Amino acid sequence: MRLAFLVHRWAGIVACLFFAMWFASGLVMLYVPYPALSPAQGWAGATPIDWSRVDIAPRGEGGARRIMLEMRDDTPVWRIEGAEGETRIQSAEAGSAPTAVDAAYARRVAARFGRAAVRGVAPIGHDQWTVAGGFDRHRPLWKVALADAAGTELYVSSLTGQVVQRTTWDQRFWNWLGSVPHWIYPTVLRRDGGLWRQVVMWVSGPCIAVALTGMWIGILRLRAGRRRYRGGRVSPYRGWMLWHHVSGLLGGVMLTTWIVSGWLSVDPGHAFAGSAAPPEAMRAYAGQAGEPVALDRLARLARGTRTVEWSGDAGLRRIAIDRASPHPRWLEQAGLVAARPVVPARAAMLVPGGRLVTSERLDRPDFYWTSTARLPVVRMRFDDPAATWLYVDPMSGAVIQRQDRVRRAYRWVYTLLHCWDWPWLTARRPAWDVWMWVWSIAGMILSVSGVVVGWRRLRRPARMGG
Repeated sequence: MRLAFLVHRWAGIVACLFFAMWFASGLVMLYVPYPALSPAQGWAGATPIDWSRVDIAPRGEGGARRIMLEMRDDTPVWRIEGAEGETRIQSAEAGSAPTAVDAAYARRVAARFGRAAVRGVAPIGHDQWTVAGGFDRHRPLWKVALADAAGTELYVSSLTGQVVQRTTWDQRFWNWLGSVPHWIYPTVLRRDGGLWRQVVMWVSGPCIAVALTGMWIGILRLRAGRRRYRGGRVSPYRGWMLWHHVSGLLGGVMLTTWIVSGWLSVDPGHAFAGSAAPPEAMRAYAGQAGEPVALDRLARLARGTRTVEWSGDAGLRRIAIDRASPHPRWLEQAGLVAARPVVPARAAMLVPGGRLVTSERLDRPDFYWTSTARLPVVRMRFDDPAATWLYVDPMSGAVIQRQDRVRRAYRWVYTLLHCWDWPWLTARRPAWDVWMWVWSIAGMILSVSGVVVGWRRLRRPARMGG
């Protein structure tokens, strides 16, 4: 008991500072998420394909997994994704080479994308908004500041020549009060993923101990029956200590679940990594994109489009016209006729030892697939030991997400308990906002009162010594 009091009293002084920061920054994140630009948004500023200049097919790329035709500046190019995910760029116009992604190119792309004059261009490796590993293949990046009222900054990939990130002054300001402190996400730390994970775990761990000991002590100090404290009070405390005790009793469970689920966000020990398909099966399933042919006929069908993509997932040789659109048009490569949605039987190769039990088309999110941007999807359930589910795009055949028993458990213990993105609740805003604000305010009261009480206790020896 004495140890619990000591841990809660002294470690709690620092922990409550973190609690207050996490609750306040979490409220900011409800309304201003971390900046992100989807590939479709990046293509939205692209130039329509100039089919009159497309006169050569990609060379020596029979084993490509994906081939895309797009414009780089005023030159049509093939963007070719190999079997291992590597990307190459080839010109689609005889006698020309892809435009170099230099400062002048980045300036032109950014001005066209943002529809504003350019204020400055600079090459960068990492900064606060491009520190995640997903940008690694695009480095170095060109950071372009636009002279618009929003203070927009765009990041152009040196690999694809495409805009891959966008931030505004408002986003940057609020994220310094939201996502950056909440995730302990400064660039100098986040650049080293391993170090960042260790810091998050070792900061969250003691905070969990403080929360658990606080709940235990709070319950032990509570007298709700006949044997109450003087004056019929259920708590022995007054002032800030009373606020701390009562808010801890009311919100302690929610606080503890938030802290524990936040600690699980970095998946300590990779306990929730889940199963994966054998690499050979993934390569076989991805298939080959096929050879772009009948380009003159395709030019008539895809006039004015910005991108055309050839893919071969699940053995389906298909063409997607205009990926920038929320609903791209799909064609069969054979005959260039309209493609129909399918349930790809080949998906079974991704679940060795499993038999397909059910397949269902989802036109709205379920509890484990919450994105509305990629609907409809096909959910395929297998009876393998891991109880695998696959979410598959019925037009391309591509596997969008893999879930097994472990990953579904992670959905409960991390995503649900930390973000409360329960589809029934999030579909009924502002009920979800009220839920998050009530518990966040309770957590703020608990945290701030803990900081005040801890500060007073730290100062007490000095006053006694004076």
